[in-house]
Amino acid sequence: MTRLVFITQQVDPGHPALAATVPKIRALAERCDEVVVLADRVIAGSLPANCRSRSFGARTRFGRGLRFELALLRELMRRPKPHAIVAHMCPIYAVLAAPVARPLGVPILLWFTHWKGTRTLRLAERLSSVVVSVDRRSFPLPSTKVQAIGHGIDVDEFSTARPASPEPGLRAVALGRYSPAKGLETVIRAVQLAVESGLDLRLEVFGPALNPAERAHRAELERLIAELGMDKRVALRHAVLRTEVPEVLARADLLVNNMEAGAPDKVVYEAAASGVPVVASNPVFDELLGGLPVALSFPREDPQALAARFQGLAGLSSDERAALGLELRGRVVEGHSVRRWADRILQAAE
Repeated sequence: MTRLVFITQQVDPGHPALAATVPKIRALAERCDEVVVLADRVIAGSLPANCRSRSFGARTRFGRGLRFELALLRELMRRPKPHAIVAHMCPIYAVLAAPVARPLGVPILLWFTHWKGTRTLRLAERLSSVVVSVDRRSFPLPSTKVQAIGHGIDVDEFSTARPASPEPGLRAVALGRYSPAKGLETVIRAVQLAVESGLDLRLEVFGPALNPAERAHRAELERLIAELGMDKRVALRHAVLRTEVPEVLARADLLVNNMEAGAPDKVVYEAAASGVPVVASNPVFDELLGGLPVALSFPREDPQALAARFQGLAGLSSDERAALGLELRGRVVEGHSVRRWADRILQAAE
């Protein structure tokens, strides 16, 4: 009997940032006899029948830590012993799990993909048995423990069907939080340059502003749009529900991503899974975007280069753009599907 303990923040199919965790748990459940999910909060009915969940939610940090340790200890004492513990994105889970799991011979896998290294992450790397990430470059610390396993995209969520557009021109979208790390200022300036050169281009940005810094940055972007006279070309929208992302991508001709180098945004792979061409600056996407008929990568701080990428895509026929999208989807299916991700998690736990 294969039992897996999966630790994450929340299990919520509707969460704009964390919903993608649910298909990963489901894929693991298809391969295990039982998956036990430890989380701060689990939405009822969101997990398969062979999953159990324990909440460690509490009002204080100390209370959460205590409830976490007790929940984990109960699972470690049950038989058969867990095959492995997967700490999903939060390094503190690996740190807290190590003192009780490692002496029992239960391996700890830390899944982490982000550009920022912290002291907690350094400690988690030392205490984990294996570190799994999208790419070796998507883990911000040097480590011989890192295994690249792809991003884990539920490709069945995304269709390559495209509704007819009522408007001419090129429709670009960007999805993500209104954070300076997203590089949206460069994207907006590139739109201005492309429009000034004669390209009929519009950009919609969808995302939340979750804290004062992000709300301030969104206000800065609104001022920039007004200063550049791009009010009719660039629209800053609010966040969309997880279930609305496929529809947003289906209406787009391309997705633009200018995230700070390091963590590869999953929306890039989701757009590619939808057959939507992607232009991105992060070098981690070199395998996804390389060797194609048109250049899709650009230097992060270079709006001129990004404007040229817009022009390159606009120069393709509709058939050529569709063929490009299908090639990108094939690459996601091959290297970044949630099924492949779950297989590689279990292999790493051996």
